[in-house]
Amino acid sequence: MTENPLDLPPECWELIFNSLNDQSHFESLSLVSHRFLSITNYLRNSLKLTDPSTPFLPQLFNRFQNLKKIDLSEFQGDPNSILYLISRSGVDLESLNISNLKSFPFMGLKELGTKMKNLKELNCSKNFSFRDGDLIAVAETCEFLEVLDISYPENDSSFLPQGFQNIQSFSFYITDSGIEALSMKLKRLKRINLSGNFFITDKSLMFLSSNLVLLREILIRDCDFITQSGISFAMRNSPNLVSISVNGIGIPTIDSCFKESFAYARSLCEIDLSNSFISDELLRLLGEACLPLKKLVLSHCYNFTLAGISFLLCKYQSLEHLNLEAANFLEDESMIDLSKFLTSLNFIDLGFCAKLTNSTFFTILRECPLLSEIKMETTNLGLDDFTTPLVINPQVKSLHLARNGNLSDEFLKKLAILCPNLEVIDLSHCLGITEEGIGEILKSCCEIKCLEIKRCRAVFDLGIDLELPKLEVLQASGSALNDHALKMIANTCSRILQLDLDNCLNVTTSGVKEVVEHCRTLREINLRWCDEVNVDIVAWMVFSRPSLRKIIPPCGFAPTESQKNFFLRHGCLVCKG
Repeated sequence: MTENPLDLPPECWELIFNSLNDQSHFESLSLVSHRFLSITNYLRNSLKLTDPSTPFLPQLFNRFQNLKKIDLSEFQGDPNSILYLISRSGVDLESLNISNLKSFPFMGLKELGTKMKNLKELNCSKNFSFRDGDLIAVAETCEFLEVLDISYPENDSSFLPQGFQNIQSFSFYITDSGIEALSMKLKRLKRINLSGNFFITDKSLMFLSSNLVLLREILIRDCDFITQSGISFAMRNSPNLVSISVNGIGIPTIDSCFKESFAYARSLCEIDLSNSFISDELLRLLGEACLPLKKLVLSHCYNFTLAGISFLLCKYQSLEHLNLEAANFLEDESMIDLSKFLTSLNFIDLGFCAKLTNSTFFTILRECPLLSEIKMETTNLGLDDFTTPLVINPQVKSLHLARNGNLSDEFLKKLAILCPNLEVIDLSHCLGITEEGIGEILKSCCEIKCLEIKRCRAVFDLGIDLELPKLEVLQASGSALNDHALKMIANTCSRILQLDLDNCLNVTTSGVKEVVEHCRTLREINLRWCDEVNVDIVAWMVFSRPSLRKIIPPCGFAPTESQKNFFLRHGCLVCKG
Protein backbone atom coordinates (compact mmCIF):
# COMPACT_ATOMS: atom_id res chain seq x y z
CA MET A 1 0.00 0.00 0.00
CA THR A 2 1.34 3.43 -0.93
CA GLU A 3 1.91 5.67 2.07
CA ASN A 4 0.44 9.13 2.10
CA PRO A 5 3.34 11.67 2.26
CA LEU A 6 1.13 13.90 4.41
CA ASP A 7 1.17 11.29 7.19
CA LEU A 8 4.46 12.50 8.66
CA PRO A 9 4.51 13.11 12.42
CA PRO A 10 3.57 16.68 13.43
CA GLU A 11 7.12 17.26 14.71
CA CYS A 12 8.50 16.67 11.21
CA TRP A 13 6.07 19.13 9.64
CA GLU A 14 6.94 21.69 12.30
CA LEU A 15 10.62 21.41 11.41
CA ILE A 16 9.82 21.79 7.71
CA PHE A 17 7.53 24.79 8.19
CA ASN A 18 9.95 26.49 10.60
CA SER A 19 12.65 26.30 7.93
CA LEU A 20 10.70 28.88 5.88
CA ASN A 21 12.17 32.36 6.17
CA ASP A 22 8.86 34.17 6.45
CA GLN A 23 5.71 33.15 8.31
CA SER A 24 3.65 34.78 5.56
CA HIS A 25 4.13 31.47 3.70
CA PHE A 26 1.97 29.83 6.36
CA GLU A 27 -1.15 31.32 4.78
CA SER A 28 -0.93 29.24 1.61
CA LEU A 29 0.12 26.14 3.57
CA SER A 30 -2.91 26.47 5.82
CA LEU A 31 -5.16 25.99 2.78
CA VAL A 32 -3.75 22.55 1.96
CA SER A 33 -5.53 20.60 4.71
CA HIS A 34 -7.03 20.88 8.17
CA ARG A 35 -3.87 19.33 9.54
CA PHE A 36 -1.63 21.97 7.95
CA LEU A 37 -4.02 24.67 9.20
CA SER A 38 -3.66 23.35 12.75
CA ILE A 39 0.15 23.15 12.53
CA THR A 40 0.62 26.62 11.05
CA ASN A 41 -1.76 28.11 13.63
CA TYR A 42 0.34 26.54 16.37
CA LEU A 43 3.66 27.71 14.88
CA ARG A 44 2.76 31.35 14.23
CA ASN A 45 4.40 33.42 16.95
CA SER A 46 4.15 36.97 15.60
CA LEU A 47 1.31 39.25 14.51
CA LYS A 48 1.24 42.77 13.07
CA LEU A 49 -1.99 44.64 13.74
CA THR A 50 -3.49 47.57 11.82
CA ASP A 51 -6.85 49.30 12.17
CA PRO A 52 -8.71 46.75 10.04
CA SER A 53 -7.64 43.93 12.34
CA THR A 54 -9.59 45.30 15.31
CA PRO A 55 -12.99 43.56 14.81
CA PHE A 56 -11.31 40.21 14.31
CA LEU A 57 -8.90 40.27 17.24
CA PRO A 58 -10.76 37.78 19.46
CA GLN A 59 -10.85 35.28 16.58
CA LEU A 60 -7.17 35.89 15.79
CA PHE A 61 -6.08 35.34 19.39
CA ASN A 62 -8.19 32.21 19.60
CA ARG A 63 -6.64 30.92 16.39
CA PHE A 64 -2.99 31.80 17.16
CA GLN A 65 -2.58 30.74 20.77
CA ASN A 66 1.24 30.69 20.79
CA LEU A 67 1.79 34.35 19.89
CA LYS A 68 4.96 35.80 21.40
CA LYS A 69 5.33 39.05 19.43
CA ILE A 70 2.75 41.71 18.56
CA ASP A 71 3.51 44.78 16.45
CA LEU A 72 1.30 47.90 16.66
CA SER A 73 3.72 50.25 14.87
CA GLU A 74 1.26 50.87 12.00
CA PHE A 75 -1.87 51.02 14.13
CA GLN A 76 -3.72 54.33 13.75
CA GLY A 77 -6.61 53.87 16.17
CA ASP A 78 -6.79 53.91 19.98
CA PRO A 79 -3.92 51.70 21.19
CA ASN A 80 -5.37 51.47 24.71
CA SER A 81 -8.37 49.46 23.49
CA ILE A 82 -6.09 47.05 21.63
CA LEU A 83 -3.84 46.57 24.65
CA TYR A 84 -6.90 45.84 26.80
CA LEU A 85 -7.92 43.13 24.35
CA ILE A 86 -4.42 41.66 24.25
CA SER A 87 -4.18 41.60 28.05
CA ARG A 88 -7.42 39.60 28.25
CA SER A 89 -6.67 37.28 25.35
CA GLY A 90 -4.65 34.70 27.26
CA VAL A 91 -1.58 34.99 24.98
CA ASP A 92 1.79 34.96 26.71
CA LEU A 93 3.64 37.87 25.08
CA GLU A 94 7.40 38.26 25.13
CA SER A 95 7.76 41.21 22.73
CA LEU A 96 5.54 44.26 22.07
CA ASN A 97 6.11 47.03 19.54
CA ILE A 98 4.14 50.21 20.30
CA SER A 99 6.34 52.59 18.27
CA ASN A 100 5.10 55.41 16.01
CA LEU A 101 1.99 56.10 18.12
CA LYS A 102 0.41 59.54 18.37
CA SER A 103 -0.13 59.17 22.11
CA PHE A 104 1.37 56.84 24.70
CA PRO A 105 -1.13 54.13 25.79
CA PHE A 106 -0.60 54.55 29.53
CA MET A 107 -3.78 52.80 30.72
CA GLY A 108 -3.56 49.96 28.21
CA LEU A 109 0.07 49.22 29.03
CA LYS A 110 -0.70 49.28 32.75
CA GLU A 111 -3.41 46.65 32.22
CA LEU A 112 -1.10 44.61 30.01
CA GLY A 113 1.76 44.76 32.51
CA THR A 114 -0.33 43.16 35.25
CA LYS A 115 -1.03 40.14 33.03
CA MET A 116 2.09 39.67 30.88
CA LYS A 117 4.82 38.68 33.32
CA ASN A 118 7.00 37.26 30.55
CA LEU A 119 7.11 40.51 28.54
CA LYS A 120 10.83 40.99 27.96
CA GLU A 121 11.04 43.35 25.01
CA LEU A 122 9.26 46.71 24.53
CA ASN A 123 9.69 49.16 21.65
CA CYS A 124 8.37 52.67 22.36
CA SER A 125 10.47 54.47 19.74
CA LYS A 126 9.18 57.45 17.74
CA ASN A 127 6.18 57.99 19.99
CA PHE A 128 4.73 61.49 20.03
CA SER A 129 5.50 63.46 23.22
CA PHE A 130 7.00 60.51 25.09
CA ARG A 131 8.07 61.92 28.47
CA ASP A 132 9.32 61.08 31.94
CA GLY A 133 5.87 60.17 33.22
CA ASP A 134 5.42 57.63 30.43
CA LEU A 135 8.86 56.17 31.07
CA ILE A 136 8.11 55.77 34.77
CA ALA A 137 4.83 54.04 33.84
CA VAL A 138 6.79 51.58 31.71
CA ALA A 139 9.19 50.89 34.59
CA GLU A 140 6.37 50.32 37.07
CA THR A 141 4.18 48.11 34.88
CA CYS A 142 6.75 46.06 32.94
CA GLU A 143 9.31 45.28 35.63
CA PHE A 144 10.67 42.15 33.90
CA LEU A 145 11.84 43.94 30.74
CA GLU A 146 15.22 43.00 29.33
CA VAL A 147 15.15 45.10 26.14
CA LEU A 148 13.78 48.66 25.91
CA ASP A 149 13.77 51.08 22.97
CA ILE A 150 12.75 54.68 23.71
CA SER A 151 14.68 56.24 20.84
CA TYR A 152 13.80 59.32 18.79
CA PRO A 153 10.57 60.53 20.42
CA GLU A 154 8.52 62.78 18.14
CA ASN A 155 8.44 65.92 20.26
CA ASP A 156 6.71 69.11 19.16
CA SER A 157 9.18 72.01 19.10
CA SER A 158 6.34 74.32 20.12
CA PHE A 159 6.78 72.93 23.62
CA LEU A 160 9.85 75.16 23.87
CA PRO A 161 8.58 78.57 22.76
CA GLN A 162 11.42 80.33 24.55
CA GLY A 163 14.14 77.86 23.62
CA PHE A 164 16.11 76.22 26.39
CA GLN A 165 15.24 79.02 28.82
CA ASN A 166 11.81 77.51 29.40
CA ILE A 167 12.85 74.83 31.90
CA GLN A 168 9.25 73.87 32.75
CA SER A 169 8.81 72.66 29.21
CA PHE A 170 11.29 69.83 29.92
CA SER A 171 8.33 67.94 31.38
CA PHE A 172 7.43 67.09 27.79
CA TYR A 173 10.68 65.18 27.29
CA ILE A 174 12.72 62.30 28.64
CA THR A 175 15.23 63.66 31.16
CA ASP A 176 17.76 62.29 33.63
CA SER A 177 14.99 62.03 36.26
CA GLY A 178 13.05 59.58 34.14
CA ILE A 179 16.15 57.49 33.42
CA GLU A 180 17.01 57.41 37.13
CA ALA A 181 13.52 56.11 37.99
CA LEU A 182 13.80 53.51 35.25
CA SER A 183 17.19 52.32 36.49
CA MET A 184 15.78 51.75 39.99
CA LYS A 185 12.93 49.56 38.70
CA LEU A 186 14.08 47.55 35.67
CA LYS A 187 16.80 45.49 37.33
CA ARG A 188 16.75 42.85 34.58
CA LEU A 189 17.39 45.31 31.74
CA LYS A 190 20.12 44.17 29.35
CA ARG A 191 19.68 46.47 26.35
CA ILE A 192 18.49 50.08 26.09
CA ASN A 193 18.28 52.47 23.15
CA LEU A 194 18.30 56.13 24.26
CA SER A 195 19.14 57.61 20.85
CA GLY A 196 17.55 60.92 19.92
CA ASN A 197 16.64 61.94 23.49
CA PHE A 198 18.13 65.41 23.38
CA PHE A 199 17.82 66.35 27.04
CA ILE A 200 19.48 63.47 28.82
CA THR A 201 23.02 64.06 30.09
CA ASP A 202 25.92 62.05 31.45
CA LYS A 203 23.89 61.54 34.62
CA SER A 204 21.63 59.12 32.75
CA LEU A 205 24.57 56.91 31.84
CA MET A 206 25.79 57.03 35.43
CA PHE A 207 22.37 55.92 36.72
CA LEU A 208 22.21 53.07 34.22
CA SER A 209 25.76 51.84 34.81
CA SER A 210 25.50 52.06 38.58
CA ASN A 211 22.07 50.47 39.01
CA LEU A 212 21.74 47.94 36.18
CA VAL A 213 24.24 45.20 36.80
CA LEU A 214 23.05 43.08 33.84
CA LEU A 215 23.28 45.88 31.26
CA ARG A 216 24.97 44.59 28.08
CA GLU A 217 24.06 47.01 25.27
CA ILE A 218 23.74 50.82 25.20
CA LEU A 219 22.74 52.89 22.16
CA ILE A 220 23.10 56.65 22.65
CA ARG A 221 23.23 58.20 19.19
CA ASP A 222 22.22 61.83 18.65
CA CYS A 223 22.14 62.68 22.36
CA ASP A 224 23.56 66.22 22.38
CA PHE A 225 24.36 66.44 26.09
CA ILE A 226 26.07 63.06 26.41
CA THR A 227 29.81 63.67 26.58
CA GLN A 228 32.93 61.56 26.49
CA SER A 229 32.96 61.60 30.30
CA GLY A 230 29.57 59.90 30.51
CA ILE A 231 30.51 57.28 27.91
CA SER A 232 33.80 56.63 29.76
CA PHE A 233 31.91 56.15 33.02
CA ALA A 234 29.57 53.64 31.37
CA MET A 235 32.43 51.61 29.91
CA ARG A 236 34.35 51.59 33.20
CA ASN A 237 31.37 50.72 35.40
CA SER A 238 29.34 48.26 33.31
CA PRO A 239 31.14 44.95 33.77
CA ASN A 240 28.85 43.05 31.40
CA LEU A 241 28.84 45.65 28.60
CA VAL A 242 29.29 43.94 25.23
CA SER A 243 28.01 46.61 22.82
CA ILE A 244 28.07 50.41 22.71
CA SER A 245 26.83 52.67 19.91
CA VAL A 246 27.52 56.42 19.92
CA ASN A 247 28.12 59.09 17.31
CA GLY A 248 29.50 62.58 16.95
CA ILE A 249 32.24 62.20 19.57
CA GLY A 250 35.69 63.74 19.38
CA ILE A 251 34.72 67.33 18.61
CA PRO A 252 37.15 69.03 18.96
CA THR A 253 39.32 66.28 20.49
CA ILE A 254 39.04 62.99 22.32
CA ASP A 255 40.11 63.25 25.95
CA SER A 256 42.50 60.83 27.59
CA CYS A 257 39.85 59.42 29.96
CA PHE A 258 37.76 58.25 27.01
CA LYS A 259 40.75 56.73 25.25
CA GLU A 260 41.78 54.73 28.30
CA SER A 261 38.25 53.50 29.11
CA PHE A 262 38.36 50.79 26.44
CA ALA A 263 40.92 48.93 28.54
CA TYR A 264 38.28 48.58 31.30
CA ALA A 265 35.50 47.27 29.05
CA ARG A 266 36.88 43.77 28.94
CA SER A 267 33.73 42.18 27.46
CA LEU A 268 33.18 44.71 24.66
CA CYS A 269 32.40 42.86 21.40
CA GLU A 270 30.67 45.59 19.35
CA ILE A 271 31.71 49.24 18.94
CA ASP A 272 29.92 51.83 16.79
CA LEU A 273 31.55 55.30 16.62
CA SER A 274 29.78 56.56 13.46
CA ASN A 275 30.14 60.20 12.39
CA SER A 276 32.91 60.80 14.90
CA PHE A 277 36.21 62.70 14.84
CA ILE A 278 38.59 59.92 15.77
CA SER A 279 42.37 59.58 15.51
CA ASP A 280 45.02 56.98 14.80
CA GLU A 281 45.99 57.22 18.48
CA LEU A 282 42.49 56.13 19.53
CA LEU A 283 42.59 53.23 17.08
CA ARG A 284 45.95 52.14 18.44
CA LEU A 285 44.69 52.24 22.02
CA LEU A 286 41.64 50.28 20.94
CA GLY A 287 43.89 47.71 19.31
CA GLU A 288 46.07 47.41 22.41
CA ALA A 289 43.02 46.89 24.65
CA CYS A 290 42.80 43.25 23.40
CA LEU A 291 39.00 43.16 23.43
CA PRO A 292 36.91 40.23 22.14
CA LEU A 293 35.89 42.55 19.29
CA LYS A 294 33.60 41.10 16.61
CA LYS A 295 31.88 44.20 15.19
CA LEU A 296 33.39 47.61 14.37
CA VAL A 297 31.47 50.50 12.78
CA LEU A 298 33.41 53.63 11.74
CA SER A 299 30.86 54.89 9.21
CA HIS A 300 31.52 58.47 8.08
CA CYS A 301 34.30 58.92 10.64
CA TYR A 302 37.18 61.23 9.85
CA ASN A 303 40.70 62.26 10.95
CA PHE A 304 42.03 58.68 11.00
CA THR A 305 44.37 57.26 8.37
CA LEU A 306 45.35 54.00 6.74
CA ALA A 307 48.07 53.52 9.36
CA GLY A 308 45.58 53.66 12.23
CA ILE A 309 43.01 51.30 10.73
CA SER A 310 45.75 48.90 9.58
CA PHE A 311 47.08 48.61 13.12
CA LEU A 312 43.61 48.00 14.52
CA LEU A 313 42.62 45.37 11.96
CA CYS A 314 45.93 43.58 12.40
CA LYS A 315 45.09 43.21 16.11
CA TYR A 316 41.53 42.00 15.49
CA GLN A 317 41.77 39.44 12.71
CA SER A 318 38.76 37.59 14.14
CA LEU A 319 36.52 40.59 13.32
CA GLU A 320 33.24 39.51 11.70
CA HIS A 321 31.49 42.83 10.90
CA LEU A 322 33.34 45.88 9.52
CA ASN A 323 31.87 49.21 8.38
CA LEU A 324 34.32 51.72 6.85
CA GLU A 325 31.71 53.68 4.92
CA ALA A 326 33.07 56.97 3.50
CA ALA A 327 36.70 56.25 4.48
CA ASN A 328 37.81 58.30 1.48
CA PHE A 329 41.53 57.58 1.88
CA LEU A 330 40.99 53.91 0.97
CA GLU A 331 42.31 52.87 -2.44
CA ASP A 332 42.50 49.53 -4.22
CA GLU A 333 46.13 49.03 -3.19
CA SER A 334 45.38 49.68 0.48
CA MET A 335 42.43 47.29 0.42
CA ILE A 336 44.68 44.56 -0.97
CA ASP A 337 46.89 45.00 2.11
CA LEU A 338 43.98 45.22 4.57
CA SER A 339 42.21 42.19 3.14
CA LYS A 340 44.87 39.93 4.65
CA PHE A 341 43.45 40.80 8.10
CA LEU A 342 39.81 40.24 7.11
CA THR A 343 39.59 36.49 6.62
CA SER A 344 36.93 36.10 9.36
CA LEU A 345 34.56 38.78 8.05
CA ASN A 346 30.97 37.90 7.19
CA PHE A 347 29.91 41.56 6.55
CA ILE A 348 31.71 44.56 5.08
CA ASP A 349 30.49 48.05 4.12
CA LEU A 350 32.77 50.15 1.89
CA GLY A 351 30.07 52.46 0.56
CA PHE A 352 31.00 56.02 -0.48
CA CYS A 353 34.69 55.08 -0.78
CA ALA A 354 35.03 56.80 -4.12
CA LYS A 355 38.51 55.47 -5.00
CA LEU A 356 37.57 51.81 -4.84
CA THR A 357 37.02 49.94 -8.11
CA ASN A 358 36.53 46.39 -9.40
CA SER A 359 39.92 45.43 -7.99
CA THR A 360 38.76 45.87 -4.38
CA PHE A 361 35.55 43.95 -4.95
CA PHE A 362 37.26 40.92 -6.45
CA THR A 363 40.03 41.08 -3.85
CA ILE A 364 37.65 40.82 -0.89
CA LEU A 365 35.72 38.06 -2.67
CA ARG A 366 38.98 36.13 -2.90
CA GLU A 367 40.51 36.93 0.50
CA CYS A 368 37.36 36.80 2.66
CA PRO A 369 35.94 33.27 2.26
CA LEU A 370 33.27 33.71 4.99
CA LEU A 371 31.70 36.89 3.60
CA SER A 372 27.93 36.69 3.27
CA GLU A 373 27.09 40.38 2.71
CA ILE A 374 28.97 43.13 0.85
CA LYS A 375 27.98 46.79 0.60
CA MET A 376 29.81 48.93 -1.96
CA GLU A 377 27.26 51.60 -2.85
CA THR A 378 28.39 54.85 -4.51
CA THR A 379 31.95 53.72 -5.20
CA ASN A 380 33.72 53.40 -8.55
CA LEU A 381 32.73 49.83 -9.30
CA GLY A 382 32.82 49.32 -13.03
CA LEU A 383 36.18 51.01 -13.47
CA ASP A 384 39.42 49.07 -13.88
CA ASP A 385 39.82 45.90 -15.90
CA PHE A 386 39.48 42.32 -14.72
CA THR A 387 43.17 41.57 -14.20
CA THR A 388 42.65 40.74 -10.50
CA PRO A 389 42.62 36.95 -9.93
CA LEU A 390 38.98 35.78 -9.75
CA VAL A 391 37.80 33.20 -7.21
CA ILE A 392 34.30 31.80 -6.69
CA ASN A 393 32.86 32.66 -3.27
CA PRO A 394 29.80 30.49 -2.56
CA GLN A 395 29.20 32.14 0.85
CA VAL A 396 28.09 35.52 -0.52
CA LYS A 397 24.32 35.86 -0.16
CA SER A 398 23.70 39.61 -0.31
CA LEU A 399 25.19 42.40 -2.46
CA HIS A 400 24.32 46.10 -2.25
CA LEU A 401 25.89 47.87 -5.22
CA ALA A 402 23.46 50.75 -5.82
CA ARG A 403 24.48 54.07 -7.34
CA ASN A 404 27.54 52.82 -9.19
CA GLY A 405 27.20 54.71 -12.45
CA ASN A 406 30.07 52.88 -14.14
CA LEU A 407 28.75 49.40 -13.42
CA SER A 408 28.39 47.39 -16.63
CA ASP A 409 26.81 44.21 -17.92
CA GLU A 410 30.32 42.79 -18.26
CA PHE A 411 30.81 43.21 -14.50
CA LEU A 412 27.48 41.51 -13.78
CA LYS A 413 28.46 38.54 -15.96
CA LYS A 414 31.61 38.05 -13.86
CA LEU A 415 29.60 38.53 -10.69
CA ALA A 416 27.09 35.86 -11.70
CA ILE A 417 29.88 33.30 -11.97
CA LEU A 418 31.69 34.26 -8.76
CA CYS A 419 28.63 34.46 -6.44
CA PRO A 420 26.47 31.48 -7.46
CA ASN A 421 24.47 31.39 -4.20
CA LEU A 422 23.38 35.02 -4.23
CA GLU A 423 19.94 35.65 -2.69
CA VAL A 424 19.70 39.47 -2.53
CA ILE A 425 21.13 42.01 -4.96
CA ASP A 426 20.55 45.77 -5.13
CA LEU A 427 21.58 47.43 -8.40
CA SER A 428 19.38 50.52 -8.05
CA HIS A 429 20.49 53.68 -9.86
CA CYS A 430 23.14 51.78 -11.86
CA LEU A 431 22.48 53.50 -15.15
CA GLY A 432 24.98 51.51 -17.22
CA ILE A 433 23.38 48.09 -16.85
CA THR A 434 20.75 46.54 -19.11
CA GLU A 435 18.55 43.45 -19.12
CA GLU A 436 21.49 41.52 -20.58
CA GLY A 437 23.41 41.77 -17.30
CA ILE A 438 20.29 41.18 -15.19
CA GLY A 439 19.54 38.06 -17.19
CA GLU A 440 23.02 36.67 -16.52
CA ILE A 441 22.54 37.18 -12.77
CA LEU A 442 19.14 35.47 -12.76
CA LYS A 443 20.33 32.60 -14.95
CA SER A 444 23.43 31.77 -12.90
CA CYS A 445 22.20 32.66 -9.38
CA CYS A 446 19.25 30.33 -8.92
CA GLU A 447 18.70 31.32 -5.27
CA ILE A 448 17.81 34.98 -5.95
CA LYS A 449 14.92 36.03 -3.71
CA CYS A 450 15.15 39.82 -3.89
CA LEU A 451 16.13 41.92 -6.90
CA GLU A 452 16.29 45.73 -6.75
CA ILE A 453 16.65 47.64 -10.02
CA LYS A 454 15.11 50.97 -9.01
CA ARG A 455 15.80 53.81 -11.46
CA CYS A 456 17.68 51.52 -13.85
CA ARG A 457 16.54 53.37 -16.96
CA ALA A 458 18.11 50.95 -19.45
CA VAL A 459 16.47 47.81 -18.02
CA PHE A 460 13.35 47.01 -20.07
CA ASP A 461 12.80 43.42 -18.88
CA LEU A 462 14.50 40.69 -16.82
CA GLY A 463 16.55 39.41 -19.73
CA ILE A 464 15.60 35.79 -19.17
CA ASP A 465 12.63 33.58 -20.00
CA LEU A 466 13.39 30.77 -17.53
CA GLU A 467 11.43 29.87 -14.41
CA LEU A 468 12.49 31.91 -11.35
CA PRO A 469 10.86 29.92 -8.54
CA LYS A 470 12.78 31.61 -5.71
CA LEU A 471 12.20 35.27 -6.65
CA GLU A 472 9.88 36.82 -4.04
CA VAL A 473 10.61 40.57 -4.15
CA LEU A 474 11.13 42.75 -7.21
CA GLN A 475 11.79 46.44 -6.55
CA ALA A 476 11.70 48.12 -9.96
CA SER A 477 10.36 51.63 -9.29
CA GLY A 478 11.43 54.16 -11.93
CA SER A 479 12.87 51.49 -14.21
CA ALA A 480 12.03 51.01 -17.89
CA LEU A 481 10.07 47.78 -17.36
CA ASN A 482 7.23 47.42 -19.85
CA ASP A 483 4.30 45.09 -20.55
CA HIS A 484 6.62 42.54 -22.14
CA ALA A 485 8.55 42.43 -18.86
CA LEU A 486 5.34 41.99 -16.86
CA LYS A 487 4.27 39.12 -19.10
CA MET A 488 7.68 37.56 -18.51
CA ILE A 489 7.25 38.00 -14.74
CA ALA A 490 3.76 36.48 -14.91
CA ASN A 491 5.10 33.39 -16.69
CA THR A 492 8.35 32.86 -14.74
CA CYS A 493 7.95 34.25 -11.19
CA SER A 494 5.44 31.86 -9.66
CA ARG A 495 6.32 32.73 -6.04
CA ILE A 496 6.63 36.51 -6.24
CA LEU A 497 5.22 38.24 -3.15
CA GLN A 498 6.03 41.93 -3.63
CA LEU A 499 6.18 43.92 -6.85
CA ASP A 500 7.08 47.61 -6.85
CA LEU A 501 6.34 49.34 -10.18
CA ASP A 502 6.14 52.90 -8.85
CA ASN A 503 6.81 55.38 -11.68
CA CYS A 504 7.23 52.69 -14.34
CA LEU A 505 5.87 54.75 -17.21
CA ASN A 506 5.96 51.95 -19.80
CA VAL A 507 3.61 49.69 -17.85
CA THR A 508 -0.06 49.56 -18.89
CA THR A 509 -3.28 47.97 -17.64
CA SER A 510 -2.72 44.96 -19.88
CA GLY A 511 0.64 44.12 -18.32
CA VAL A 512 -0.65 44.49 -14.78
CA LYS A 513 -3.55 42.13 -15.57
CA GLU A 514 -1.05 39.51 -16.75
CA VAL A 515 0.78 39.63 -13.42
CA VAL A 516 -2.35 39.59 -11.27
CA GLU A 517 -3.88 36.69 -13.20
CA HIS A 518 -0.80 34.45 -13.11
CA CYS A 519 1.13 35.30 -9.91
CA ARG A 520 -0.92 33.31 -7.41
CA THR A 521 1.13 34.29 -4.32
CA LEU A 522 1.30 38.05 -4.98
CA ARG A 523 0.68 39.96 -1.73
CA GLU A 524 1.74 43.56 -2.43
CA ILE A 525 1.87 45.67 -5.58
CA ASN A 526 2.75 49.35 -6.01
CA LEU A 527 1.39 51.13 -9.11
CA ARG A 528 1.79 54.74 -8.00
CA TRP A 529 2.64 57.07 -10.93
CA CYS A 530 1.95 54.31 -13.46
CA ASP A 531 0.04 56.75 -15.65
CA GLU A 532 -0.89 54.19 -18.31
CA VAL A 533 -2.66 51.93 -15.80
CA ASN A 534 -6.40 52.55 -15.51
CA VAL A 535 -7.54 53.22 -11.93
CA ASP A 536 -10.66 51.11 -12.58
CA ILE A 537 -8.48 48.01 -12.41
CA VAL A 538 -8.20 48.16 -8.60
CA ALA A 539 -11.50 46.43 -7.73
CA TRP A 540 -10.82 43.75 -10.34
CA MET A 541 -7.39 43.10 -8.76
CA VAL A 542 -8.85 42.63 -5.28
CA PHE A 543 -11.43 40.09 -6.47
CA SER A 544 -9.19 38.32 -9.00
CA ARG A 545 -6.21 37.68 -6.77
CA PRO A 546 -7.25 36.59 -3.23
CA SER A 547 -3.61 36.55 -2.04
CA LEU A 548 -3.29 40.35 -2.38
CA ARG A 549 -2.94 42.11 0.95
CA LYS A 550 -1.85 45.61 -0.10
CA ILE A 551 -2.34 47.68 -3.24
CA ILE A 552 -0.93 51.14 -3.87
CA PRO A 553 -3.02 52.17 -6.90
CA PRO A 554 -2.17 54.63 -9.70
CA CYS A 555 -2.39 58.30 -8.83
CA GLY A 556 -5.91 59.62 -8.93
CA PHE A 557 -7.47 56.71 -7.08
CA ALA A 558 -8.51 57.61 -3.54
CA PRO A 559 -10.85 54.98 -2.06
CA THR A 560 -13.71 56.25 0.06
CA GLU A 561 -14.00 54.91 3.59
CA SER A 562 -16.78 52.64 2.43
CA GLN A 563 -14.71 51.28 -0.46
CA LYS A 564 -11.69 50.85 1.78
CA ASN A 565 -13.67 48.80 4.28
CA PHE A 566 -15.25 46.77 1.50
CA PHE A 567 -11.83 45.84 0.12
CA LEU A 568 -10.61 45.09 3.63
CA ARG A 569 -13.39 42.58 4.11
CA HIS A 570 -11.81 40.77 1.18
CA GLY A 571 -8.43 40.88 2.95
CA CYS A 572 -6.76 43.69 1.00
CA LEU A 573 -5.67 47.16 2.13
CA VAL A 574 -6.06 49.64 -0.73
CA CYS A 575 -4.11 52.84 -0.10
CA LYS A 576 -4.44 56.27 -1.65
CA GLY A 577 -2.73 56.54 -5.01
